[in-house]
Amino acid sequence: MASEPVPSRILRPVLELQAGVLAFAGAILGGGGLFLMTVWLLVKGGEEVGPHLGLLGNYFPGYAVTWAGAFIGLGWGALTGAAVGATIAVVYNLVAAARAPR
Repeated sequence: MASEPVPSRILRPVLELQAGVLAFAGAILGGGGLFLMTVWLLVKGGEEVGPHLGLLGNYFPGYAVTWAGAFIGLGWGALTGAAVGATIAVVYNLVAAARAPR
């Protein structure tokens, strides 16, 4: 039984990713992830808290492994995650459009 090709008017909307939705998901994951990692290290404590995670302060101004830094990291992580998510969606949509049958 041979399958018939799917018409492009149906296939194109199925192939597209919504950049706003992927940006929102990336913001939640990026911001929430950095916030939780920072809080985890602060709660865990120790003599020197999070020296490796603190290096993100070189890229995210104001970020440090402190309680205030956790909230600053939340913002920077959300911004970075949203940018990455939107970029992935746009690139995916361009590639899918180029490969879709006309």
